[in-house]
Amino acid sequence: MTSIASSAAVAQPSAARNRLVLVVYTAAIFVSALLLFSVQPLFTKMVLPRLGGSPAVWSVAMVFFQALLLAGYAYAHFLTQLRSRVIPVAIHLLLLGFALLSLPLSIAGHWGDPPTSGYAVWLLGLFAASIGLPFFALAANNPLLQAWFVRTGHPSGPDPYFLYASSNIGSFLALLSYPLLVEPIFSLRTQNLIWAGGYGLLIALIAGCGVLLLRSPVTVASLLQNDVSDAPAPRWLLRLRWIFLAAVPSGLLIAVTAHISTDVAAAPLLWVLPLSLYLLTWVLVFQSRPLLPHKWMLALQPLAIAGVVVLLAFGGEQNLALTLGGHQLCFFIIAMACHGELARTRPPARYLTGFYVALSFGGMIGGLFAGLIAPFTFSWVAEYPILLALAALCRPTAKERLPKITRWYWILLAVIAIALLAPAGMTGKVTTYLEDHRVWVAGAVGVLAALLALLLNGGRWKLFATAALALVLIRAYPADDGRVETVRSFFGVHKIVVTSDGHYHVLMHGTTIHGAQKYLNADGSKVTGRPEPITYYHKDGGIGRAITAIRERKGGPIKVAVIGVGAGTLTCAAEPGEDWKYFEIDQTMVDTASDPKYFSYIRNCAPDFKPVIGDARLTFAKEPDGVYDLIIVDAYSSDAIPIHLATEEAMAIYKAKLAPQGAVAMHVSNRHLELESVVVGIADANDLKSWVYNEDSGRDDEYIFSTDVVVSAREDADVGKLASSPKWTETEPTDGERVWTDDYSNILGAVYRRLRDGE
Repeated sequence: MTSIASSAAVAQPSAARNRLVLVVYTAAIFVSALLLFSVQPLFTKMVLPRLGGSPAVWSVAMVFFQALLLAGYAYAHFLTQLRSRVIPVAIHLLLLGFALLSLPLSIAGHWGDPPTSGYAVWLLGLFAASIGLPFFALAANNPLLQAWFVRTGHPSGPDPYFLYASSNIGSFLALLSYPLLVEPIFSLRTQNLIWAGGYGLLIALIAGCGVLLLRSPVTVASLLQNDVSDAPAPRWLLRLRWIFLAAVPSGLLIAVTAHISTDVAAAPLLWVLPLSLYLLTWVLVFQSRPLLPHKWMLALQPLAIAGVVVLLAFGGEQNLALTLGGHQLCFFIIAMACHGELARTRPPARYLTGFYVALSFGGMIGGLFAGLIAPFTFSWVAEYPILLALAALCRPTAKERLPKITRWYWILLAVIAIALLAPAGMTGKVTTYLEDHRVWVAGAVGVLAALLALLLNGGRWKLFATAALALVLIRAYPADDGRVETVRSFFGVHKIVVTSDGHYHVLMHGTTIHGAQKYLNADGSKVTGRPEPITYYHKDGGIGRAITAIRERKGGPIKVAVIGVGAGTLTCAAEPGEDWKYFEIDQTMVDTASDPKYFSYIRNCAPDFKPVIGDARLTFAKEPDGVYDLIIVDAYSSDAIPIHLATEEAMAIYKAKLAPQGAVAMHVSNRHLELESVVVGIADANDLKSWVYNEDSGRDDEYIFSTDVVVSAREDADVGKLASSPKWTETEPTDGERVWTDDYSNILGAVYRRLRDGE
């Protein structure tokens, strides 16, 4: 009897030891998650300049992170199957040690410049070669440490999922602090060193976890395993359900991020907001007493789907708060409903690592679809509405109310679909009405889906079909006035819109016009002769005036470099005998601008047009020094700015390429960011003076727009009459505003200044 009692005593760890186990394991999981999710915006920001600051860089990065997360979870699952407790601890500590040797983080030096195509594959390889090992080691920690925690004999061991919430709190704080604290305060180099120090601390914490595991009584772990051994293994149908429930919000995460970052900036500020919400949902659903009950989220999910339908129907006619807030609030509710279903159906602790493998596999599938497959499959951003409709299928099965009525629903829906879609390919009053009231029509169908779910508890397939119809209506009756063609590449979706009266061809990226050409006069006759530059490039606008001033100052032909092709408008700003060279990262943009059926600027004004393809920071740096009279920088994707083209180092390159009396003109028109002070600051850091032009043309109906332009040069005389023009203001750097560099930028500050100034 004494021997049995003694064994029982040994099998019951002391309260003090239990507290120590809980503290050390929670700290290790928290720090691991902090490092795992802070490295994502940190390293992606380091890579951005290699591919023109494209928002697609983040989408591909997310695919990489999700794939490596799956690999890490699979590795953790393998280690937990080993009977020995010593071998898994030793293997994992060795892996972490090898990963530590590759720090601090850096872009693989042998990887070279990006290719002219296949950017996504090249980018995946760059990530793997640069941070693959340390990220893989971090990815395994969450499920592995939870499995170890189960075997320590801690009283909470049978249900360790609360540690998953702790992990996601660390992830959430890492992401939220990055744009609000880390990015505005620390340079990339400092961030990198802090991260490497945190990695060393993590190894010490995990070593402590390993020691506590090895010192745990073997009998405790055995008893715990026996307690759950009778639990049946999850059925394969349930495992597939887990994968689907994880895939939909994962894909939506990338789709929503791309949607909002295309129109603001490819920057960590806008990447981490949706990802932070995504992680917050994991924190909330795995609480022992959820702050937001799952039944509430299921009730709100149809309303969130209807909300996105309305937002998409509005198209580009939205302000910044609505674009950022509306889409993300709806995404949060949808993700909460999906992840809540995962939490509700989670298995016993014995099958924990397999559950996490299913979750990460689903996350990878969703990421692959939204980040890699969709951009090469669709000519428009179809993944967002597709995933939104699929979210309806994430709802649990439910018994419908009033089944005698709901059984007729499919016939009713078919009648509605025929009535609303049939006029789409026709002309007439009905079609015109539907086009003019597209928001109300699509919104009404979206609300019908919500009412079906809330009032009649309609089946998920009926909700899916109704939401899909609403989204198809948005595509059938586009917001753009006129005929639309779309061209998609790694760098986004370009729309070529022919206005309904046929007078203009318009190039759009996202919701922003990037060029236009007049094809018909007011009387309907064709425009003949050399096309006139319009939109932001009209002769009376900022860029046009800058070109004229430099040409008059030199008194002869000028040599010009243009970064960004757009619709090819500036080719017709050149005069005979002048040497203009163009730099463009997106070949599809060049193909579009060169196609006479879209635009004829290049055909008429530069028939031998041969731009340099590649990121301008890499290609333009190879140009000879001291040769250009004027450098025009105009390389936005929608309103998203390539930050690396607006830094102190970038301006140093431009200055080096200028002729002795040359000037740099940067087009900074932007709805969401105040960039004039940024350009003035980087110019001043390179000992250049700056003049700012900001004037409303009042001719928007002629596609001649107001422009914000900053011209920088060494001396007043270099910009000719522009220096004394009342339309241009010589501007000094803003006191206290930190200069943007390759190591530092502050998008949040630029957004704040635009909102503060009320522009």
